[in-house]
Amino acid sequence: MPTALSAFGTQRVARGVGRFTDYVLVKGEGSFISTDCGRKFLDFTSGIGVVNLSHCHPKVTKAAQDQCAVLVHGQVNLGFNKPYLGLIEKLIPVMPHPTLDTFFFWNSGAEAVEAAIKLARMASGKQNIIVVQGSYHGRTFGTMAMTKSKTVYGQGFGPLMPGVFTTSFPYWHQMGVPQNTNVDDLVVKALYELELLLKQQTAPSDTACIIIEPVLGEGGYIPAPKGYLEGLRAICDKNNILLIIDEVQSGFGRTGKYFAIEHYPTVRPDVMVMAKGIANGFPLSGIVASKALFDKQAPGSMGGTYAGNAVACAAGIACAEVMQEEKILDNVEARSLELLAMLDEVKTQKSTAPLIAEVRGLGLMIGIEFNNPTSPYTPQQNGTQIPINIASRVQAKCLEKDVMILTTSVFQTIRFIPPLTISKEEMKTGCDVIRWAIEEVAREG
Repeated sequence: MPTALSAFGTQRVARGVGRFTDYVLVKGEGSFISTDCGRKFLDFTSGIGVVNLSHCHPKVTKAAQDQCAVLVHGQVNLGFNKPYLGLIEKLIPVMPHPTLDTFFFWNSGAEAVEAAIKLARMASGKQNIIVVQGSYHGRTFGTMAMTKSKTVYGQGFGPLMPGVFTTSFPYWHQMGVPQNTNVDDLVVKALYELELLLKQQTAPSDTACIIIEPVLGEGGYIPAPKGYLEGLRAICDKNNILLIIDEVQSGFGRTGKYFAIEHYPTVRPDVMVMAKGIANGFPLSGIVASKALFDKQAPGSMGGTYAGNAVACAAGIACAEVMQEEKILDNVEARSLELLAMLDEVKTQKSTAPLIAEVRGLGLMIGIEFNNPTSPYTPQQNGTQIPINIASRVQAKCLEKDVMILTTSVFQTIRFIPPLTISKEEMKTGCDVIRWAIEEVAREG
């Protein structure tokens, strides 16, 4: 039920900010978030993959509180601040490749993507950027041009930044083929189209970088096939193109590894982008690359008023310690198996199977794509009538039962992003509600 404060927000917050609900969120604690009207939700969104270590984790909160009493703003262009350097010390040992040894911190994921593009263009002396279909890299002016998951993010803001080219991602629905198409065939086709792009639209001598999320986020929670990322690395090496791995949503344990690119051990990032889980809700992002690459930039070409804020970095240090002390990756593995087991059961259950096209994901970055009666690639099964708008209807029913989940992509997809600290009991509660919601939509038709 809307409150007076909620009504004020709908009038005075910019209309361009889309919201799932009009609730006023007043408290986060563990896996739960509460509103000013007294409702308490089990949060399977984690603030869109930000509070990986749960809302207001005690150690992270205390680290930020303590830092506020010492130094809040140690501006990066005036000198070093101690938490900035301390966070680098914590992150170097968990980097997916030893060449990733030099850092630049900023505030948001989109800013970090732009920092990566600045680095790639300066270091390579080339200008063009290749992104993949279905990608999401942000909503700033530069990243709008690079985001290919939904038109709403760039619609009406053109002309967008030039020099951005789009290539296929090996995902059956985007490539317009049936769901049971062999993944290897999708990879071959996608890599062929990339090779063609480099011959027809952007020459390697003009192409600075290819940037990709190892798991598409806004594109539908789709892990990249191993052969595809290995193919990208080979094409980049062959053509002297930098490979940028965008781990904004998939990093810091979300997929069961510290970084999702670790699922692809032969794929080396030239630049890696980080944000969201790095500081558990404090505004902090960053890029990491080799010192040799960063040393091609002139002093003064990078910076920012709040870049690498001391309080956010102190929170980031605490996050790194919690990841180890609480064995977060072990919990991700256990809870992932439970969530996937429930979804796989629903996928094979007679009453709900016709609704479901695919269950996919890594760790606690899981997606379920539902069939769509208007799509020729998800046809009716055995004469069963497929309901419309399944994803948003399941989402609404979960909210009725005090579980908050999110949809994603232009397809009928729900993404599950619970805190990485979620307990076995909380996971069961969430799974029971999600199963019920899918069964209810199936029953209603």
